[in-house]
Amino acid sequence: MSQPKSEFLREAQARGYIHQATDTDGLDTVLCEKAPVPAYIGFDCTADSLHVGSLVPIMLLRLLQQTGHKPVVLMGGGTTKIGDPSGKDGQRQLLGDDEIQANMAGIKAIFRQFLTFGDGPTDAVMVNNDDWLRDLNYISFLRDYGQHFSVNRMLTFDSVRLRLDREQPLTFLEFNYMILQAYDFLELSRRMDCRLQMGGSDQWGNIVNGVELTRRVDGRELFGLTTPLMTTASGQKMGKTHQGAIWLNEKNLSSYDYYQFWRNTEDADVGRFLRLFTGLPIEEIERLEALPGAEINEAKKVLAFEATKLCRGEDAAATAAETARRVFEEHTLGEDLPRIAVSRDRLAGGVPLYELLRETGLANTNGEARRLIKGGGARVNDAKIADESAQVSAADIGENGVIKLSAGKKRHALVEVG
Repeated sequence: MSQPKSEFLREAQARGYIHQATDTDGLDTVLCEKAPVPAYIGFDCTADSLHVGSLVPIMLLRLLQQTGHKPVVLMGGGTTKIGDPSGKDGQRQLLGDDEIQANMAGIKAIFRQFLTFGDGPTDAVMVNNDDWLRDLNYISFLRDYGQHFSVNRMLTFDSVRLRLDREQPLTFLEFNYMILQAYDFLELSRRMDCRLQMGGSDQWGNIVNGVELTRRVDGRELFGLTTPLMTTASGQKMGKTHQGAIWLNEKNLSSYDYYQFWRNTEDADVGRFLRLFTGLPIEEIERLEALPGAEINEAKKVLAFEATKLCRGEDAAATAAETARRVFEEHTLGEDLPRIAVSRDRLAGGVPLYELLRETGLANTNGEARRLIKGGGARVNDAKIADESAQVSAADIGENGVIKLSAGKKRHALVEVG
């Protein structure tokens, strides 16, 4: 891509947000000639929080607003009832209206950390596609819009082809998802003058469908842009860890654990992640990523602080950073470590270490906790424990009334005894 004239595309290109675009030059012209340009990204409500796999699109909406345009957050209250087949080997669990509404409420709170909402020309707005999907007349919809979709072509899209190649069933319900997503773009073009839809690379086919449907039905030129698939330098999918998903809300993942996720970034990813997941100037990022040898750890601390500040607020980031400093540099107990309460009576007879590792979240299951112990990764009060049947008792209580559990050298939790 040549150097764009619009600030949004220029900055998005410099930070590595762009994977594909339908017509980069045309979009660049629109962004320069008209401001603000409304643009949207859709998020289905399959859980009560998004995870870091959704963070690049969120940051792209943030950049859009910072460069003078209008972010539109589309909540998939309607499409969640069907389920996006993209990247899935099986049908998603179908959710009821109450579950979808509860999930939507949890997700909405996340966006207020990244975007400014309001009634101004560049203020973000949030809309729900259930508003126009729930009352569609099936026959009329098929007559008006179904004629513009070729089944032959739909079968070539990754979301469909990969499922069929793996000989996994794809229901007709799911097959309709891409049609409804295309219709969303048409509706938002009509209702809010949206000119651009953005999303992850797995949404390319769905986005192109919306661009083409609107051109055929309304004769209007729209644009699509996708972000790259996020993997770490070692090839791991972004946000997939032994702890499970790295959730964006505090309810599902503590700010300390969120901070530590970024602090443990691989050396080779530091510069890229600083560009994608912080608002630091490019010049400062170039300085940080050039730090030699062990000094790259200072850049990781900056990444962890800035990423946590954006998602959880500056106070939470400062507390998490201080906890990490005390734990790893002073080898003391930080106030922000995950903790559970256990009664002294329960400890009197001894509690299996694997149970406490699971209860504190240092392991997801008892089996995983046993494997952690067997592999030499479990510690009680910094002492390595190798016996899978080891018991934690009142004798392990420290002077401050807590027992420190560790999984490896970087993950810790406290058992408070009452």
